[in-house]
Amino acid sequence: MQKCEKCNAHFSWSEISKSCWRNYKPIKCNECDTTHKITVPGRLIFVSFTILPMLILAYSPPPYRNGFVILGIAIFIFIIGSLMAPFFVTYKKSL
Repeated sequence: MQKCEKCNAHFSWSEISKSCWRNYKPIKCNECDTTHKITVPGRLIFVSFTILPMLILAYSPPPYRNGFVILGIAIFIFIIGSLMAPFFVTYKKSL
């Protein structure tokens, strides 16, 4: 999990998740008030965990034709990706 570059305090999963879903809003450390912004690779990681798997599923020919099954799998992938992404995104101290 990401931590503050100044005081090494860990950011919570919910802080990182909220930051990603609110247009990559900067995170402010609760201990030292240092502001951290998400990095470009962090944004790409977030997108690759949430949106990209659903797009791949949507544009690949599945072995079945039931639209509800495809939609259910896409939603499942989206939820799992959303839960895992905050563990992998990276933040840098803003200037």
